[in-house]
Amino acid sequence: MGYRTSSITSLFVTLVVIATICDAQLSSTFYDSACPNALSSIRSVIRRAVSKERRMAASLIRLHFHDCFVQGCDASILLDDSSSIESEKTALQNANSIRGYNIVDQAKAEVEKLCPGVVSCADIVAVAARDASFAVGGPSWTVKLGRRDSTTASKSRATSDLPLFTDDLDILISKFNNKGLSARDMVTLSGAHTIGQAQCFTFRGRIYNNGSDIDAGFASTRRRGCPSASSDDNNKKLAALDLVTPNSFDNNYFKNLIQKKGLLQSDQVLFSGGSTDSIVSEYSKNPTTFKSDFAAAMIKMGDIEPLTGSPGIIRKICTSIN
Repeated sequence: MGYRTSSITSLFVTLVVIATICDAQLSSTFYDSACPNALSSIRSVIRRAVSKERRMAASLIRLHFHDCFVQGCDASILLDDSSSIESEKTALQNANSIRGYNIVDQAKAEVEKLCPGVVSCADIVAVAARDASFAVGGPSWTVKLGRRDSTTASKSRATSDLPLFTDDLDILISKFNNKGLSARDMVTLSGAHTIGQAQCFTFRGRIYNNGSDIDAGFASTRRRGCPSASSDDNNKKLAALDLVTPNSFDNNYFKNLIQKKGLLQSDQVLFSGGSTDSIVSEYSKNPTTFKSDFAAAMIKMGDIEPLTGSPGIIRKICTSIN
């Protein structure tokens, strides 16, 4: 009798563990029953935003990236400062540069009307990145869903874990490896810069140092929009990372690197005689491979430490723990 009871107990525990594991898995159909119109509602918000300002596509992709690299894909980047939270928004890599918060807020407001307290802010950020990519001619992919929102943020981890525009190749590879992403993933995801913009202070040193790793004509052209003198106004002046087709998601970013026309130092190091040169060359010749790899890398990035099951919450407002 005791053996039978023990066996039943063991079986029960096993079933509970299996159920917990299954519950913790992300799934593209997570909201099919609980909020069937959630994805179409988010898509409509993103399409309107990108139609109004094409640059927003790059901003929403970058928002997802900067969220996932700190504590995982948990919407911690959206939290404002409070008595218990030091916001990631004020970290060096995010301050005055990360955008799209208001678009996520709009999407959240729309899905809350449909199904209150069901769709997480973390999932909205992930879906928004996919929809933004597709809206500017980039790839689409199946977004895994079921993430929950964090109740914490970490400015210190944002500062230490997110790439900097001054990082060299080894540091970049290390930061991506720390998140389970390969050097190829890093090069692939960097390709999103083809629709991005940068502030003058992030590339001033590169265009004025007369280095051997930058095309002289390119540097001269870029100096016209980025004065050498540092000031608040000058530092914030924007420049497209890809001068050729700044509004299209294509592979020109990689062609630019081969021509020594990478705007950021952290871009040009991807093609500078190092281990990633061959990947850049491959993508410069094959846009289809780039787009396919980009979709796969975004799915992989979306799997970084998601909160699932019982951990985390579903925030009613993305900027605070309510």
